[in-house]
Order: sequence, then C-alpha cells, then structure tokens
Amino acid sequence: MGEFRIAAGDYSADIVARGAGLRAVRHGDRLLTETWDAAQVLATEGGKPPLSAGLVLAPWPNRTADGRYTFDGVDHQLEITETARNNANHGFVRTVEWNLHEVTDRSVTLGVPIGRHPGWPFDLTLVAEYALDADTGLTVTVTVTNVGDTTAPFALGHHTFVRAGDADIDDCTLQLAGASTLPLDPERQLPAGDPTPVAGTDLDFSSPRRIDGVWMDTPFTDLVETDGRHRNRLTAPDGGSTELWTDLGFGWAQVFTADPAHDQAFPGRGRALAIEPMTAPPNALASGTDLIVCAPGQMWSGSWGLAHHEAGAT
Repeated sequence: MGEFRIAAGDYSADIVARGAGLRAVRHGDRLLTETWDAAQVLATEGGKPPLSAGLVLAPWPNRTADGRYTFDGVDHQLEITETARNNANHGFVRTVEWNLHEVTDRSVTLGVPIGRHPGWPFDLTLVAEYALDADTGLTVTVTVTNVGDTTAPFALGHHTFVRAGDADIDDCTLQLAGASTLPLDPERQLPAGDPTPVAGTDLDFSSPRRIDGVWMDTPFTDLVETDGRHRNRLTAPDGGSTELWTDLGFGWAQVFTADPAHDQAFPGRGRALAIEPMTAPPNALASGTDLIVCAPGQMWSGSWGLAHHEAGAT
C-alpha cells in the first residue's frame, strides 16, 4: 500500500508514498516522531495524516496570503485551500502519491513532478531520499529540479512532529536554534512585522527549558550554527533526547504545539510538538523573503535529519 520500512543499527523508519510522508522514526522501541495509522490515511484518496504530520510541503510551506503573488513581473492567483483565513496553504504535493525511485534496506527514494496548477505555471520535480545510518540516524535529502524553460520560485518545508519516547512534551525540555521570531497576525497566521530577538521573551529556548503550558505556531529564524548545522533538541526526563538538525539551507523553523486547548489535539497524544524545517517564512511567494529561484535546468538540494542521544551525550 505504498509504505516502506528501512533500518540501520538500532534505528528504523516508516515512510509512505502519500506525500512522501515520514510516518515514524524509532531508536530501538523509542519513538523520535509522532506516528499515525497508515492504513486509515491511505484508505481515502487525497487523505492525509493528522495535522499533516511528516509530510513534505512544496513548492511553498505555510501560507500565501489570498493566494496571490507576483514573480518576474507576472501576477498569479493560487487556489485558496485554507478558506477560513483566505490563504493558499502548504503547496501541492502533500496529498499525492509519490513515485518510488529506489529502495534498499537502509534507504528509500521517492519523487514527484509538482505539476502545473491554477496560479502555478512552472515545471519542477522533487526527489526525497530518506536514509538511515546506525551511528547518525536519519538524513532526509530533498532535491528540486527546474525541468521547464522558465525561471521558477520555490520554497520547502517538512511538517515534522518530534517526540522523546513516551514522555509527555510538557515533561520535556526544549532547546531551539532560533535567535529571532517572525511576528504573525493571530487571525490569519501571516507575517505582521520584522523578526524580533527572542532573548528575554517567553519564546527564548536558546537554553533548554520546559515547555509546559507553552503554545506556539511561530516561525523562528536567525538560526544559530553549531558544527555546520542548525540543531534543535527535545529532552525527556530520563535524559534521552531527540535532535532535529538542518543544514544551512534551511534558514527557518516553524515550531507548533498541537494543543487540545486550541482545538488541535494530536490523536492519542493531546499536546504534541512540531519542529518544521523551512527554507523560507510564511508568505514567501509574495514577499520574496529567502525564496529560492531556480533557472531552467538548475537543481537545489537541502538536508535535515533526526537522531537519538543518550542521557549525558552532547
């Protein structure tokens, strides 16, 4: 039914072709991501996991205000997919079946043409490789290629929910790479100003602290580099942690807490934490902020990953 299991050492991962979805990552029997019922999701055409958990978001992540943007002097109107806020949300590829390119014991590679859509007259293809290493865990590499004859805009995200085993997130500590946040209009979740430093605010997770009671749906940027990567870590009370890292091509991370108090519970878990690698912020098609521009024949590639660290590991 379009589901693949890969393994290396103590790591294993389940990936589905629908949306190139990352259904689960484990270290031993310890979950590093939230998970969901693949059979239930795949039973419905166009169905998707709860809260889009694990899905690739392209050719833009997050929201485009009113579905409108201008590129190379031409105005475009995308279909409105978030009607309550009048936004075009999360691109075109999260509910379609990706094609299997290659599968081994330790990796699976899926690809999809983004296709042309109302307001999207560009020809891009995507390839996502999920690869496990016994020592370093999961690496996800996404490559976009402009196969058309005109320059095209592009931005990428991945809707990743992280967890540290069975620990409730409110019992965990969180450390984020982001030194600034982008303020959003609470009604439409669109940018409402320039990035502001997190230092001294409730959103300062530059050092580990508990997230008990904290609600976020917040783009973080000015990501701190550590050993050539941006690193975020969720640590359980037993000291074991889950690290989500990105390469430097991902200059943004949307951090979201699913929360029953906000009518967005994660099934079976209640509160849950998404750390979503993004190459650009919300409304990037319209603002142009950190938008990737691909000339005909040009390729762009970026990587991010997940790893488990035992208590006391740095």
